[in-house]
Amino acid sequence: MFYRDNGELKTSYGADAQIFALAQERWAFIAFMVAAFAVVPLVADAYWLRAVLIPFLVLSLAAVGLNILVGYCGQISLGAGAFMGIGAYAAYNLHVRIPGMPLVLSLAGGGLAATLAGMVFGIPSLRVRGLYLAVATLAAQFFSDWAFLRLGWLSNDSSSGSVTVSGLEAFGVRLDTPQAIYVFCLAVVTVLGLAAKNLVRGAAGRQWMAIRDMDVAASVIGVNPVMAKLSAFAVSSFLIGSAGALWGFMHLGSWEPSAFSIDRSFQLLFMVIIGGLGSIAGGFMGAAFIVLVPLALNRLLPIAGDALGMPFSTAAASHAESMLFGALIVWFLIVEPHGLARLWSLARQRARLWPFAHGAGA
Repeated sequence: MFYRDNGELKTSYGADAQIFALAQERWAFIAFMVAAFAVVPLVADAYWLRAVLIPFLVLSLAAVGLNILVGYCGQISLGAGAFMGIGAYAAYNLHVRIPGMPLVLSLAGGGLAATLAGMVFGIPSLRVRGLYLAVATLAAQFFSDWAFLRLGWLSNDSSSGSVTVSGLEAFGVRLDTPQAIYVFCLAVVTVLGLAAKNLVRGAAGRQWMAIRDMDVAASVIGVNPVMAKLSAFAVSSFLIGSAGALWGFMHLGSWEPSAFSIDRSFQLLFMVIIGGLGSIAGGFMGAAFIVLVPLALNRLLPIAGDALGMPFSTAAASHAESMLFGALIVWFLIVEPHGLARLWSLARQRARLWPFAHGAGA
């Protein structure tokens, strides 16, 4: 009875179109964010912050960016790892080559560099689609891998292509503890995530979805395919590049080109598919699945082996973890191909109809 539309009077278009239509949802989101900012840094230990929460936040931002391109605009991309790398190396060069460069501007510059690269590699989307477009974006991955290794200027003349950042500071606060890094990443992801959510709900988002559903019909009703596709590549690449800069600066601290290999591209694509195409929340859910499930399997498999009297070796546990993780992905895609976001949407609808949902479904 609590989770209802009853009494939620809308007196303006803005009130009717807001992200959280119900007051309960708005208060729940506020309470969740207060807990995330104020409670989690106090109760979570360094391991959970460094190994779980910070990677989850950064990968969530990258998955949201890729979802804008793949889920909302329908343009297949296999080069997300390349754009993360471009964002990281561009932010690094801005940070070390310009004395006194604020950290926030360095990260934003990395996102803008990825935006330009994304628009360049997005030009083929004006003429090709589907598998051919995927191959075109894959070229960005191979080119970036070559550039990070062979162009010494990008890595400040490091022979291995590896770089290191230290002494980070933002708004007068030193980011030298897991708690400070977590709060900074959470603030960036919150701002960019809400911006992405509002963007896909506006005119740009409607144009992207029109191109995704049927580009010929979209052009007939006045949507400019060139601007729609390139803007999707630009916004997606900015978010992915910003995530890459955060990944290098906040999570790794020291990285080499292999940190942004094609494996990272496939990992982000799996997040989008599992979380749900065409859903901002799906990016966060997919990242949670990819980050948490391997950790859970790594903890549970040795316990299960000891209980069965068949202790796993380190190599066997690693192989079993990979096999079970892949099986879970396949099973999940068969059971719910629309992703975790669809399950979350169905749960919310049932909660709003409870206790009549079961009877209505029967």
